[in-house]
Amino acid sequence: MKLYTQEGLNDYQLSLTYDDISLVPTQISKIKSRNETKTSSKFFDIELGLPVLSSPMDSVTGIDMAIELDKLNCLGIINRFDSSLQQVIKGDFENKIKAVSIALNSSDDVIAPLAEKNYIICIDTANASNSSVLKKCEEVKLKYGVKIIVGNIAHGSVLQSLVDAGADAVRIGIGGGSVCTTSIQTGIGIGQVSSLLNVYLERNNKKLNIELIADGGIKSPGDVAKAIALGADAVMLGRMLAGTKETPGEVIKYKDQLWKKYRGSASFAVKMKNEFIEGEETMIPYKGPVQNVIDGISDGLRSSMSYMNCLTLESLRNTSSFAVLSNSSYLERLPKK
Repeated sequence: MKLYTQEGLNDYQLSLTYDDISLVPTQISKIKSRNETKTSSKFFDIELGLPVLSSPMDSVTGIDMAIELDKLNCLGIINRFDSSLQQVIKGDFENKIKAVSIALNSSDDVIAPLAEKNYIICIDTANASNSSVLKKCEEVKLKYGVKIIVGNIAHGSVLQSLVDAGADAVRIGIGGGSVCTTSIQTGIGIGQVSSLLNVYLERNNKKLNIELIADGGIKSPGDVAKAIALGADAVMLGRMLAGTKETPGEVIKYKDQLWKKYRGSASFAVKMKNEFIEGEETMIPYKGPVQNVIDGISDGLRSSMSYMNCLTLESLRNTSSFAVLSNSSYLERLPKK
């Protein structure tokens, strides 16, 4: 069996996603307990206890989610459709939330008060490889000087252009979200592992100053560990946080089971107009408080770090022992009922 470095995995002949690879411990771990590991990191100037960002989807991140994630030392990005956005603009939640998403056509009336309160601005688009996105990013940066997240991209070839436009972080991944149908509808996108590695190595090779967010395709704490080992500074979660108490929307009881809605930002339910749809809507079993999910991610990530003999996330990002799995190898590791 061949073990791959990050560079070797980037040169693999096929596009890969999280289910296609595994981390392989090749050292004798000196870590006695997973509690010895440190999952803290800085995202911009914010100290995060866990490098988790919530997706700015209308069924994931409203005020309640953003406030609770802040308490848990993670980062919630308020979706631009949220009914409480005007309260955010007025400053009703200062020091409780730190990031907000805007649209390409958001006016200065929206952006100026957010920038004045030093919120991180996430330009929420599906395709950052676009001149309109670059123009908007440059305008916001020059006018307000705030930290800007743009997205999404699938390849490192456009990274320099984003940095030149003033982007401080980029969301990596096109078509990998569980309710995203972009790849099916358009034929665009590659596996999340290949996307992330390509952008990470491009940043390193050109010594670019931009943070990388793995966005899409993450289904488990193990995928979080893989994303960080592949170079992500933070992971953005949608489905893993969906269905929790703090997500927008009511809890629905159906056939003695509790559910909450989860839908893509380009779904018909969000757009509410008859145009090209690149997202779906579904129901997620109710999960209770989001803290349960965050605790599970933390435990899984810490365990992975202890296996890999990595006390810090930076050490995990220097991992150079990945295996590519056959389909049977992947299926073998799934729990059997």
